[in-house]
Amino acid sequence: MSRSTTTESSEMKELALVGKVELRIALTDSDAKLESMLNTYLAPLLLKLASDHVSVRNKRIARLSIKLPVAALVKQYKDCHNSIVRHFDILYIQQGIDRLPVHERLDLLPTLIHGLAENFEESPTHTASLFNVILKLLHHLVLPLRGSTEDTDLRLRLGLAERVLDAEFVASWLGKVILFTTSTSGTKSCPGLSAEECDFLKLYGKNDIWTLRGPGNSSSGMNLTETKVISAKFLSSGAFTEVERFLPALYASADSNSRLSDIGEDILKRATPVVSLEDHSLLAKLFKVYLGTRGATGSLPARRSLQTKILALFCRSRESTSFVPEILQIVKEALEPQSQTSDHVGSQLSGTAPKQGLDLAKLRAQVFAFTNWVARMGSGVSLSALAPTLVTDLRIYIEAQGWPRVNNDNPGLSMGELSSRSYCYESIGLLAKACPSDLLVEPNLDLLRWLFSSLSADTSGTDISISIEQALSSVLGPFAKNTDEDVENALTDLLLHNMSQKIGETGANGNIVVRSTRYVAVRFANRCLPFHNVKARLLDVLAQTDGPRERGEVLEEGRRGLNPYWYRNLNPLGNSPSIRNDASEISRYRMPNFVDLIQEFFLGQGTSMTVRQRLGFGYSPAITFCRGVLLHQALSSEDKSPVIDPDWKKNIDAMITNDETGRMEIKTHLENMCSAADEYYYLSRFLYAALEGFTDSSLGDSDSSGTCLLEICSLSPGRVIDEIASQVSRLRDAIFANRHSSRTIASHIFGILASRAENISPSVESLLDQFSKKTEKWSSSVGSEVHEVHGSVLSLAYLISRRKYLKNDYNLEGVDELGFIRLILTILSTGRDKELLDAATLAVDQLCLFGTLTSDTIPVPYDVLSLVDKLKARAEDGDDNSVLTLGHLAMQCDEDDEGSDVGTSALSRIIDSLYNLHEKRQPELQFAVGAALSCAAAGWQSKSLVGLQDVDSGAIPRCASRSKTLDVILEKVLSDCNTTKPALRQGSVIWLLCIVQYCGHLAQVQSRLRQCQTAFKGFLADRESLNQETASRGLTLVYEKGDRDLKDDLIRDLVGSFTTTNVGLAGNVSSETQLFEPGALPTGDGSVTTYKDIMSLASEVGDSSLVYRFMSLASNNAIWSSRAAFGRFGLSNILSDSSVDGYLAQNPKLYPALFRYRFDPNTNVRSAMNDIWSALVKDPQLTINEYFDSILEDLLKNILGKEWRVRQASCAAIADLVQGRPIDKYEKHLSRIWTLTFKVCDDIKDSVRQAAMALARVLTAVLTRSLEAGDSSSNTAGVMLKEVLPFLLSPSGLESSAQEVQAFSLKTLLQIIKSSNAKILRPFIPDLVGRLLALLSSLEPQEINYLHLNADKYGMTAQQIDDVRLSSVRSSPMMEAIERCLDMLDDSSMIRLQSSLEQALRTTIGLPSRVGVSRVLVSLSTRHNFVFKPYADNFLRALRKQVLDRNDTISTSFAAASGYVARLASNDEVLRLFDYCKKLYFDSGEDDRHRIVSAELVSASAKYATDRFASLANDILPFVFIAKHDPNERTKGLFNNTWNENVGGSRAVLLYLKEIVAMASPHLDSPRWSIKHTAAFAIADAVNAMGADISTLNAEVIWPSLEKALNGKTWDGKESILEAFITFAKNSDLLVSNKQIADRMQSIVLRESKRNNVQYRQHALACLGDFVEICKGEEWYDLVHDITNPLILELLDDGNEMDVDSQTGGPSSKITSERTLANALRTLLKSIDPVLREAPRLTASLTQTFDLLRKALFRNDKIVKDAILDGETALFKKLTNTGLNDSLDSILNEYASTLFEMDDQAEQSRTKAAEAATALARWAPKKSQVHTRLAGGVKLALTHERSSAVRQKLQACWKALDDQN
Repeated sequence: MSRSTTTESSEMKELALVGKVELRIALTDSDAKLESMLNTYLAPLLLKLASDHVSVRNKRIARLSIKLPVAALVKQYKDCHNSIVRHFDILYIQQGIDRLPVHERLDLLPTLIHGLAENFEESPTHTASLFNVILKLLHHLVLPLRGSTEDTDLRLRLGLAERVLDAEFVASWLGKVILFTTSTSGTKSCPGLSAEECDFLKLYGKNDIWTLRGPGNSSSGMNLTETKVISAKFLSSGAFTEVERFLPALYASADSNSRLSDIGEDILKRATPVVSLEDHSLLAKLFKVYLGTRGATGSLPARRSLQTKILALFCRSRESTSFVPEILQIVKEALEPQSQTSDHVGSQLSGTAPKQGLDLAKLRAQVFAFTNWVARMGSGVSLSALAPTLVTDLRIYIEAQGWPRVNNDNPGLSMGELSSRSYCYESIGLLAKACPSDLLVEPNLDLLRWLFSSLSADTSGTDISISIEQALSSVLGPFAKNTDEDVENALTDLLLHNMSQKIGETGANGNIVVRSTRYVAVRFANRCLPFHNVKARLLDVLAQTDGPRERGEVLEEGRRGLNPYWYRNLNPLGNSPSIRNDASEISRYRMPNFVDLIQEFFLGQGTSMTVRQRLGFGYSPAITFCRGVLLHQALSSEDKSPVIDPDWKKNIDAMITNDETGRMEIKTHLENMCSAADEYYYLSRFLYAALEGFTDSSLGDSDSSGTCLLEICSLSPGRVIDEIASQVSRLRDAIFANRHSSRTIASHIFGILASRAENISPSVESLLDQFSKKTEKWSSSVGSEVHEVHGSVLSLAYLISRRKYLKNDYNLEGVDELGFIRLILTILSTGRDKELLDAATLAVDQLCLFGTLTSDTIPVPYDVLSLVDKLKARAEDGDDNSVLTLGHLAMQCDEDDEGSDVGTSALSRIIDSLYNLHEKRQPELQFAVGAALSCAAAGWQSKSLVGLQDVDSGAIPRCASRSKTLDVILEKVLSDCNTTKPALRQGSVIWLLCIVQYCGHLAQVQSRLRQCQTAFKGFLADRESLNQETASRGLTLVYEKGDRDLKDDLIRDLVGSFTTTNVGLAGNVSSETQLFEPGALPTGDGSVTTYKDIMSLASEVGDSSLVYRFMSLASNNAIWSSRAAFGRFGLSNILSDSSVDGYLAQNPKLYPALFRYRFDPNTNVRSAMNDIWSALVKDPQLTINEYFDSILEDLLKNILGKEWRVRQASCAAIADLVQGRPIDKYEKHLSRIWTLTFKVCDDIKDSVRQAAMALARVLTAVLTRSLEAGDSSSNTAGVMLKEVLPFLLSPSGLESSAQEVQAFSLKTLLQIIKSSNAKILRPFIPDLVGRLLALLSSLEPQEINYLHLNADKYGMTAQQIDDVRLSSVRSSPMMEAIERCLDMLDDSSMIRLQSSLEQALRTTIGLPSRVGVSRVLVSLSTRHNFVFKPYADNFLRALRKQVLDRNDTISTSFAAASGYVARLASNDEVLRLFDYCKKLYFDSGEDDRHRIVSAELVSASAKYATDRFASLANDILPFVFIAKHDPNERTKGLFNNTWNENVGGSRAVLLYLKEIVAMASPHLDSPRWSIKHTAAFAIADAVNAMGADISTLNAEVIWPSLEKALNGKTWDGKESILEAFITFAKNSDLLVSNKQIADRMQSIVLRESKRNNVQYRQHALACLGDFVEICKGEEWYDLVHDITNPLILELLDDGNEMDVDSQTGGPSSKITSERTLANALRTLLKSIDPVLREAPRLTASLTQTFDLLRKALFRNDKIVKDAILDGETALFKKLTNTGLNDSLDSILNEYASTLFEMDDQAEQSRTKAAEAATALARWAPKKSQVHTRLAGGVKLALTHERSSAVRQKLQACWKALDDQN
């Protein structure tokens, strides 16, 4: 067979097959058969579309409208890859899917999803249709409860567990659905989506895909908003993993629809911790969504809200900083003036204006936050690429706003613009810091100059200046590391320029300076320039130029820069060994060169006047700093550099004063300087400058300059002194100054300078002459003259003493030495002025010191003994100088020789006088006595005189020789140390200490060191703390001055005396000997502190030598630091003994005790122990780690010790120990640490409590840091929380009786909650929430409860106080913590939280706690509805009881909570709530409280659960309508608002009429008046709301209830029911159609009009009149007349009664009577019907009525007159068809006559009269009396009437008269 034949045969077979199928389909005679046929053949038939034969493919199949085999079609689509087959499969799937039952549709969902990702690769168009079908199916998918087993299995059920790609595809496109927006502008793309993606969601051109269904609309379009919400819910189910739904959740969380955003936020909270934000591909997707892909078909940028969310994620990702181009684009777009972000584009798409303001401000703020993150976390490569461009863009943005001043055309920046400007400055600083090499550290310093210019001239405000300062602070670091000399020079010049700028000046760049930059400039100098940079130090000096006028921080920074210790603190070396060994780093600390300092400070600006003007108040600090540098260099040159510590200056002072070696080194250095010509010049310039600073008081602290000058002069060689001596005359003003210190310093300098000259200069001679003249008049001097005499005496004393010593002659022309000595002795003898006595004493002291005044030179009549007596008398008054003068005088008195009495008597007298001063219990005075005794015993060999030799001739000044005096004095002092007299004991131990200190180098003392040690030991048990400290210091000195053998003997003796009770060398001292009194070292509250405390370290180590080393602790007291004579001493040198190291190696028990002592509360102990620690422990970190457990165990053991100082030290030590250590090192001790800490928090000692609280804060900080670290520390944090939280919630924590413990426990809890992540904290949330809710009340101040109970006393109400309490609860940090806990809830923790909340509902009693519970329920219902929904019914039931709380605030809060919970409750439970509200309302009795509660419940449900309320409106709105008529205003208002907000107009009542009537009718018979009245009012309001046409059906429904409402006696408000009755009669047809009802109506209206209630009667009569008008065709006059006539007569007779105010606040009795009369007359006139009444009867009725009218008009009441006129108008209009007769004409003439008696009435009354006249004129025949009367009256009225409105009415009447025939 040929190939063609085979092909034809195949084609024919296929056509035959198709034909047979078509025939079978055509022959089906029922839908059932057709469906069966299609199930079998449709899918195979569609396969023929893939046939090779065109004729087969062209065979057409008609579309059918019956159920199709969709499942088979879907399967075929998935299995077949032919595009044509798939196309028709899709067509029939789309056609047939909607015809399937819902369960069959949902069964197709797994099949549709499977392979979807692969289908998309093959054909996006077909996949779009399938995805659209999936979206439709999601609308019918009922998702299981989240967290349930069904939810967990959903991923497996849908087959997504094995098909991860399909799951990712579906999740991704669901996210795109959330991003998708429709557009009417024709734009193809939308924010976040490209045109291709939008086409996919729109099925590639099907515009009606998202068209809403509606009546008559057959479109299959879906509601986009609902689809988004359903998609988000599907994503939140167990079908997807956290990673898969992360991006869609992010998109949803930023949506403006709260329904969608709530779901997104909920998903995001759970997904974010799981997703890695360091995933590069994820970040790339986020950047793509943020920025869009641009181009014609690219995606638009995301909306601002989503961009803000994305940026927040970027700020948590280090990897995000690597996307350099994207970051640049983000910042650039954010800085655009009119930001064309996605919101703007999106608004163009939707045709709305772009939304500016808050969203843009938030976005910009987040952009800057991201910029800061990039600057901090970005890599060097990224920052190198980013920073320059970003900084440029930021600068452009700022300058575009106006820089440094805001542009004139933009005078006021908005808050958002100011905020952006602020962020820009801060970001510039951070970016520049991150990339300094490209932006900052370059020779031009362009950016730094720009920032300084911004700070000085930016006028944007204080907040902006703070940001600029912050930016400048950020760039400090890079400059501090700069080593480039050019950059350093440029920086120095820039800083000097900024230091010189003044506010108001115009800067170099032309900008006006509005803000000082001095502080920042000096800060840069101290941080960025090395210490040896002299210009930097000049900046520190210039910072102090303005003195007290300068800001405090500028002064302080300047002072710090001139102190090397503080400079090192500001610029510490890093911990890296490479840094510490870096020579360039260490060189930063090098001292500046003295010569360079002098050149820069005092010579760089030319003349001295210029220097003074430049430095101002900084002159003195400059001198002091130069002096320090000079002396430091001098001491450093001999390898004896002073220690750089806080007391650097004091260290130098001590070395100059006490250290003989140090003084020699300084002198040598100064001599070397004088040997070098250039250095000599600068040294002399410095002395000149110091002299200038001292003599010019305008330069600040002149005394400090003078002190520097005196100090340097006393150490300088003669050459430089001789040069400066030429300026000595400049000291005159200082010598005669009013300030005592200035005079003393100037006189001393004068003595040094003037004494060196070979020949006295004329200027000195002139001064000496002035001094002599002034001293001659000393006895008559007063005021300032005394100061001049004082200065003169001192100047002469210093000059004569030094001149005598240096020249040994008396050739002082103009000065009589003996006369001067006689003068000062005379002053001492006869003077009374203390200042002159001080001057004379000091003069004697100086003359004796240098050998000028001796027993031989004392002129007659004075002698040594009389001088001694005078000085003794002054010393006994407590004058230290007199004591020292006695010692210096003794130096000139010879020892006792055989046959001589004078010297012996004088020396003995002096020594005895000094001994006798022991009675003065003044420590300072006793130290002076000790120094004086040392001088008397050793002369110039005493070390106390080291610093007093300020001139040097190469020899020791004259002094009497000594051989035995020291021995005698020492024996005497040692003997007195054993006395029992307290004063003498104290004096003796101090004297002994001074002798050992000053004379310890002499043989006499060396030989008695053992005795001295014994004497000192005898004071260790003394009760006086000063004696103990003195003895301790003395023992240390004895140990230091002895040789090796002596040291060993002393140690052995001392240790023996402490370890045995046998008497040793020094006597008996036990280990329990009391050493320190309370307040001393250490202090104790009543406890006994023994010497074993200070020795404990030595005893533990076993090294007895440590006893002496540790004795120096007691000497480290203020009294020692205040006496320069003792200098500085430290423990590090003592502890360098090798034996110590040996013992430490064998006895590590020292470390725990020593570590604790480092935190002793006593400052001195703490300082000394730190010295010991530093000396012993070379590597603290290694040592602590090695002995960590031992140290911690010791601290935990001692934290509850008996002595408070031990407890306090233990707390501080533990705090230091655990900080920075890994938790595993002390995890096993953690519970014990917390327990002991909280125990000590309740310590009796306040300082211990504070230390314990500090420890607790440290523990909390450690825990908080672990919690904040997130997953990286989750195990650590979890361990700590398991220990800490139960403890905090225990009686030792929150339930502790100690308020401090309770408060801290709460604070700790809040910090834990704030810092924890959900994974760690979730297990504890239920307990935490319950406890925190209870604490809201227990921690409320008790004063609130008192105020609540006594509110009336303070002019407040309890409700006002409750409102304040409620507000405080809402803003309480505890509520914030609770909200934070709720944010971490999941399904499992919610189960436990349910019981906790139910318990809280039942047990909490205080208002704060109960309100807190309500707020928790509100939060759960709104922000956590997914986890809370299953429990909503239970809580809604529980809340019913809570709303009946007696406190209104609590009740209202629970009612509001009920409304929120109703959102999630089932319909049945909400209906039960409504039934409860009805029962509560109708069964309340006369108690308003229950009705108010019912109103609040209903109002809350309507307000907070609007959808639920609307869906159940038929069940609740009838009740609301009834209850809104409650007499209680609050109840009425709540129900009324609820009704108005939930109905669409007044006629909405008709929708619920039957329900309203059915509910109200039974209560019309209620025994409770309030309920009865409410029901009646509701019926009345329903009638009024029916409108003008009441249907018969509705009328018949409401008539029985209306009739019932009118039954019974009258009550307040019943008139409204009667008025509704009239409305009903008027608007319904029952009055005409139902005779029986009409009779009942007439009976009712007549009955009510006869009521006697005064207030009600007036309304009843008015209603009677209205009813008469309604009942046309009936005669009413006789009935009405019978009712009104007696009443009118009665009221007319009572017209003169007293007017009485109403007791209920209504109208007065007179007004009520007038209204009643008016309504009666109006009704009577309305009842006359001329048509129905015959002429005689009509005339009679008119006559009867007129008689009553005439009487009423006589009363002249406006209300009555207006009512009569209204009635007459109505009556006259009825006369139209009435014929004229004489009697009628006559009576109407009478009526007409009353109409024109209104001339004196109000305009309104005249208008009504004109209207009545017009009505009568239209009837009055031309010839009648009425016509004539009306014509005359109108004419006359027109003549007098001025009102245009009334005249118009009168003219109408006139026209009506003219129209009559």
